[in-house]
Amino acid sequence: MAAAKKRVAKTKTAGAVRAGNGKYHFRMDKLKKVPAGTGYSTSHGGVVEGARILVGYIHKPRGTGSRMHKHNNEQLNYVLQGTLVGSVNGKRVVAPAGTLVYIPANAPHNLVASTKDKDVIFLAVKDLSQGIIGMAVDGTMAGPHYEKGFGPAAKARKKTKAKAAAKK
Repeated sequence: MAAAKKRVAKTKTAGAVRAGNGKYHFRMDKLKKVPAGTGYSTSHGGVVEGARILVGYIHKPRGTGSRMHKHNNEQLNYVLQGTLVGSVNGKRVVAPAGTLVYIPANAPHNLVASTKDKDVIFLAVKDLSQGIIGMAVDGTMAGPHYEKGFGPAAKARKKTKAKAAAKK
């Protein structure tokens, strides 16, 4: 009798790792980094999906983050490093390391890595009613939020200044 092929269930998040079938522990910081807010956020990191929940080890560079968005799944973010600032359902959020942020399903929210702290690293835990990526409230996927002086143009200016200083 031929050996039965193991069926590997597809993940709801592109690039995520499927837990189970012999895979029971994961080095979250070593997983392939996948976008966790394509079109509205700078969030990225390793994502593991089980049968009913997903966990992401998510990074947001300082001064960057998400525009207002929402998703069908409820979410819990536990901040490991840095400070997240923004709002959930119209309520202001300031969440330094050690803080848990609760985001109800379909609640409009935005969270940005504070310009006054380190890059943010947080654990995101969501039910699997959908993958990790939601949709911007304005209906566009026109890109993430950048605080003044932290966008791609600011990075390019810093590189140019650094090259000029190195030539002197």
